[in-house]
Amino acid sequence: MNTHHNTHGYIGHERASGFDIAMAQLLELDAEVLAPYLAELTGWLADLTHPAPARILDLGSGPGTGSLALAHRFGSAQVTAVDISPQMLHRLHKQAAAQGDTGRISTLEANLDEPWAEIGEGGPYDLIWAAAFLHHVADPARTLAQAFEHVRPGGLLAVTEMDFFPGFLPEDIGIGRPGLEARLHAATNTQPPHEWTGELTDAGFTLEERRPFDIRLDRAQAGPDLNDYAQTCLAKLLSHATDALDADDLDALDALLDETQPHSIARRDDLTVRTTRTTWIARGPGASAAPVRPRRPPHRRSL
Repeated sequence: MNTHHNTHGYIGHERASGFDIAMAQLLELDAEVLAPYLAELTGWLADLTHPAPARILDLGSGPGTGSLALAHRFGSAQVTAVDISPQMLHRLHKQAAAQGDTGRISTLEANLDEPWAEIGEGGPYDLIWAAAFLHHVADPARTLAQAFEHVRPGGLLAVTEMDFFPGFLPEDIGIGRPGLEARLHAATNTQPPHEWTGELTDAGFTLEERRPFDIRLDRAQAGPDLNDYAQTCLAKLLSHATDALDADDLDALDALLDETQPHSIARRDDLTVRTTRTTWIARGPGASAAPVRPRRPPHRRSL
């Protein structure tokens, strides 16, 4: 998940165990709540890959929400998840075991800013997945060049970025001034959206498609983890906004995050999920585009 803080020299997620645990929980909640979007995204990849990928590489895997979704979508694929954090990879092992996927998901602790010698031993890869990852590396151009070297001829690279944290709240939350969440986002979303089209083509890839996903989920679609997800996201944003909002807004946010208060996130039944994510699909070297199976009509996940 991207908070638009570029930290050169680490891949996927920082090493500190406390940070890892909190970030892993946030990413796992993200995957649970946005399961309809994730299923649509992996379904789109299935439409673009024929035959189905046998070897998949998940770059900056974190706790492996992408690895697990890909293993579920491509039932015979071997998935290699790479991250610098042993804590993240340990969580992935536990989740894979719970889902019965330990035989098809392997993990590799590695810094992707360094040469990919050990990663290359598992390739070439039919599909390389990089979700909310590429903006973290020290040199995205070098990372994409290495991905180009390790994708099979005609194989695919899928790069996904989120524009920013999701929105959850109605305009009027019953306390403070209306528009609180919009002001919180304006105070913390200070960087432009990521754009990788030029870097992908410079690395040698052929861009197949750049697709924004406009995600709108109500409570029924988002599922039972919606309140926890909203609580975690808003607390994360507040930690970056304490000097940017006025006292009234900070008081309202404190009340939202206090589970004992009547307007708290934990008690609300008026939450929704509103977010935008963009995926670039690029094809690797040496081969023309593989035959594409008929695609399902695109559709928006809406309220």
